[in-house]
Amino acid sequence: MKTLTIFTPTFNRAQLLPRLYESLKNQTNQDFVWMIVNDGSSDNTDEVVQGFIDERILEIEYIKKKNQGMHGAHNTAYNNCKTVINTCIDDDDMMPEHAVELIIEKWNSLGENQKKYSGIIALDAYFDGKVIGTAFTAASTTLEDFYLNGGCGDKKLIYRTEVMKQYPEYPIFEGEKYVGLGYKYLLADQDYELATLNEVVCLVDYQPEGSSNNMWRQYYKNPKGFAFLRKEQMKISKSKKRILKDAAHYVAHSIKSNNWNFMAESPRKFLTFLAIPFGFALYFYTLYQNKKQGGLYER
Repeated sequence: MKTLTIFTPTFNRAQLLPRLYESLKNQTNQDFVWMIVNDGSSDNTDEVVQGFIDERILEIEYIKKKNQGMHGAHNTAYNNCKTVINTCIDDDDMMPEHAVELIIEKWNSLGENQKKYSGIIALDAYFDGKVIGTAFTAASTTLEDFYLNGGCGDKKLIYRTEVMKQYPEYPIFEGEKYVGLGYKYLLADQDYELATLNEVVCLVDYQPEGSSNNMWRQYYKNPKGFAFLRKEQMKISKSKKRILKDAAHYVAHSIKSNNWNFMAESPRKFLTFLAIPFGFALYFYTLYQNKKQGGLYER
């Protein structure tokens, strides 16, 4: 059995998949399965992926499902993953040719200590090679501690499959398509650290219509999902500053979803009460920003 699953959620981006496919074919270490999770695409993704499969170069697992959003595709990937470790490489990204080799070498170097870690955290870079954000200064960290201690920028997470399976799935809210992936990552932070790898293993190409560039639109369209995430973060985050910020967002998203029981449901009632004015302000600012982004296509 292979060591690594590279899973790729995709929705109506058949034109981008060949670029990622080429980067995976060029990997110096082929000890991986490529799992493509088609999240209800209506384009020619089926035909494009079948072309990859017919070439018989990579071990490919293709899963089709109804559209639920990125978090639903992650649920599907974790439920079907059979390898020891896994990582998500988005359909608009690529992997440098030594990426899998670096990941496997790092994982093997942990030896008997593998069970101590939830996985590995490595670097992302833009297509021009410029590293996104800051590098790591310690041999291990939690994801939350990295950012609380001044770290910044998107990072590539490679998790132990059994760790991801031990925590609850991302919830699915009717009519919504987004729950922050950080939910499961924060749960893993409570029990494990991540081994750091100061090497670039993913090249990122943020699309104009993607979630990263349209977060205010996501706030507007998915208030229940965001309220859930903020409530969970309030329960276990170490940072009082972050909890207050989460409380303001929780209030704003609760207002948008017409949940006027948010005070009773809050795990941090006093901080939530303090955050109510900020939450109302954020709610109205979200409405304003949504009008600006309203013409953009949302995944």
